Amino acid sequence: MNRPLRVLVVLPLYGGSLPVGRYCRDALASLGHSVEMFDAPAFHGAFSALKTLRVTTERLDYLEHAFLQVVGQAILAKAETFQPDLVLAMAQAPLSRQVLKRLKQAGTPTVMWFVEDHRLFTYWESYARHYDAFAVIQKGDFPEKLAQAGQPNSLYLPLAADPAFHKPLEPTPVERRIYGAEVSFLGAGYPNRRLAFRELMGHGLKIWGSDWDGDEVLAPLVQRGGERVSPEDAVKVFNATAVNLNLHSSVSAKELVSGGDFVNPRTFELAMCGAFQLVDRRELLPELFGPDELATFGSMEELKERLEHFLRAPEERRAWAERARARALRDHTYQARMRTLLAFLEERLEGWPAPRNEESALDALPEAYAGRARELLASLGLSEDVPFKDLVWALRARAGKLDAVETAILFLDEWRKQYGGKKE
Repeated sequence: MNRPLRVLVVLPLYGGSLPVGRYCRDALASLGHSVEMFDAPAFHGAFSALKTLRVTTERLDYLEHAFLQVVGQAILAKAETFQPDLVLAMAQAPLSRQVLKRLKQAGTPTVMWFVEDHRLFTYWESYARHYDAFAVIQKGDFPEKLAQAGQPNSLYLPLAADPAFHKPLEPTPVERRIYGAEVSFLGAGYPNRRLAFRELMGHGLKIWGSDWDGDEVLAPLVQRGGERVSPEDAVKVFNATAVNLNLHSSVSAKELVSGGDFVNPRTFELAMCGAFQLVDRRELLPELFGPDELATFGSMEELKERLEHFLRAPEERRAWAERARARALRDHTYQARMRTLLAFLEERLEGWPAPRNEESALDALPEAYAGRARELLASLGLSEDVPFKDLVWALRARAGKLDAVETAILFLDEWRKQYGGKKE
């Protein structure tokens, strides 16, 4: 990449890809790019309120569609103002086909990171071709299906973790009392998990997460009444647990250990935290972690055997966790994923990124400000050749009191907008 980019990250209204989008934003910014985020969750409350109106189903469908059209127009307004080189949409982001067509007409490339099971969530079939590229967490026949649906630019991009967030912690005595356990599981109550965990009732299991309601057997194990667990609290759970269970989801209860392909985010996050995990074997797992880096199981019988073994072996758990963390730090950060994605787009999208004829921040400012401006760019993670506009964006997004030079930069931006002038 020969210059810093402007990237607009579009989050979904709600869902599991929300934190992933925020990690992508941070990773792109740490790589020196200017990043803006369309915070769709801010609209979720109003969208949810429509369901409380007690109107007919037909009328509710109309209102929800109209509301999402307004959200789409807000995304277009954001893109028009920010003028991004790329729009990165997370799974279930509120980008309609009409919005994607408008972005394409404006010459703004779009890519979705589809961090979901394509067999279960099939909306990609009607949307994939409208993106310039489609990043996915599965292989197999998915790329071929995408090509048949009109999307030739698909990229296998597994999930990752953020080492600045997912890191080893020493829980306080209070945190250990709240979050600590011999065995924990964090995730939603899918059918296979409900049945599997009934077989582990005598192991001091704590269950964290939502969608466990209606199960009287597991109810005593579910923490906080089954409320959603924040990413911050998830890190505390991981670090305060002796054995973290990582059983991938399945809507079928026929096989408790499903043996599917995609690898969930918890696998990478636990590894990055230096927390020990027992994870079910997945088709794509061997190319992500070595056989001595993650302890795995392929059946309920093997899970029980390995669980009992590792509960008696704290030093062995520690060694496994250290090897997994080393691998995650080396290969499985969101920085690494964003580098891979941008390199793929540069290879596949002809002429991307288009050159920008914009004055750099240092060239736009009086010479007397050069020293402080360089310090400011470094503190914001921006390169010295970044456009003046991107410096202004970064300053406006940062909280806190402005110093004299920062105030002068924003004043200069307003003056230039009004009079079109340059520095003297």
